[in-house]
Amino acid sequence: MTTSIVAEDLPKARKREQRGWYWYDFANSGFQTTVITVFLGPYLTALAEKAAGRADGFVAFLGFDMRAKAYFSAIVTISVVLQIVVMPIAGALADHTGRKKELLALFAYLGAAATLGFYFVAGDAYALGGALFVTANVAFGAAMVIYNSFLPQIAGPEERDAVSSRGWGFGYLGGFLLLALNLALYQGSGIDQGLAVRISLASAGLWWAAFTVIPMLRLRNRPVGGHDATPGAAIAGSFRQLGRTIAGLRRYPRTLLFLLAYLIYNDGVQTVISFSATYADQELGLSKDVQITAILMVQFVAFGGALLLGWLGARFGTKRTVLASLVVWTAVVGIAYFLEKGAAVQFYAIAFLIAIVLGGTQALSRSLYSLVIPPGREAEYFSLFEVSDKGSALLGSLTLTVALQVTDSYRAAILSLMIFFVVGFALLMVVNLPRAVREAGNEPPTHL
Repeated sequence: MTTSIVAEDLPKARKREQRGWYWYDFANSGFQTTVITVFLGPYLTALAEKAAGRADGFVAFLGFDMRAKAYFSAIVTISVVLQIVVMPIAGALADHTGRKKELLALFAYLGAAATLGFYFVAGDAYALGGALFVTANVAFGAAMVIYNSFLPQIAGPEERDAVSSRGWGFGYLGGFLLLALNLALYQGSGIDQGLAVRISLASAGLWWAAFTVIPMLRLRNRPVGGHDATPGAAIAGSFRQLGRTIAGLRRYPRTLLFLLAYLIYNDGVQTVISFSATYADQELGLSKDVQITAILMVQFVAFGGALLLGWLGARFGTKRTVLASLVVWTAVVGIAYFLEKGAAVQFYAIAFLIAIVLGGTQALSRSLYSLVIPPGREAEYFSLFEVSDKGSALLGSLTLTVALQVTDSYRAAILSLMIFFVVGFALLMVVNLPRAVREAGNEPPTHL
């Protein structure tokens, strides 16, 4: 078995790195909540519609005419496709050079700078907004690959669930705090709403940049041997290494099965979250204020939920805890089908239930994955983890589209998402995790 680098670290130094690592989740979560979840989509759509001259008009987009209302979804799709291309390259480059800290800084500050640029997106500058978002989102994904790859290096197998859960929970806290400040600015400051949106969007970039300083001061690179130092040789070597990683996955069939299970059930998680606002608006008839306060509550409660599931994982086993969380997700989707129109209290209750399992499902899955990948190639394999995360969004949107097309019912559409949790549960159930961990060259923790 390969001895983990973590065992060579002094506990005090390891704890210092872990505390620094948490802060990057805190730093980047504002981009997810303030930019992606709340403000940017409606704002860019409004700019595109203004440029088109009418709500159902067309705008120029990459040499084609596109409906203004479809503009934001189009740039999201482009950014996801580019993420799928860039993230594996970033992971291979990080492992090949050993310069994870520098690459994390590069992508984080590129994304933060692009996000700051949203302040200048006004009038009919929808194209500038789209270009900035694609840059920021691709940089966000690449930085997350490298950030996640630090986990096996700063936490031993027995403590990894707790460390991953704390990081995820701390991220929800950061997203909650920035979003609360921006919603106060947007709703209660009395300044022009367009200016308030631009300030809010730019604040996510400033937040991202400022708090990234802390992990940059505390994280450290680990040595790698036998690689060429020149940039050209490093990039060429990274491509070769990436090819070997993809080809070599067949040597780790249980790791591949875990990735497939994660792709499916995480797709259900992401689709429920992204569809919840539409469901609340179109099917339940709930106001924007109810939707916004529910988002804030989810961000706050998910902080405690991630820590709770981390504790349950240590006590009852990580795999069992993730499986139990998938049962809760299945119940959430089933209950959502029966929610009454206009019933805000019912919507808050189900949002609370989602918040309890949201962060923990993802954090413990990240921890499990870190155990079934070979040491020294963490960034490469976490790039595949992130690709499965981003790529799976296409399956959920397709399922919803088909369900709505066939049934013309939002309730039937939300119920169709049960399949992701049921199939993901079944696949995770059959993964022999102790064997997968050993095949990757690691020692299984006692609470697996």
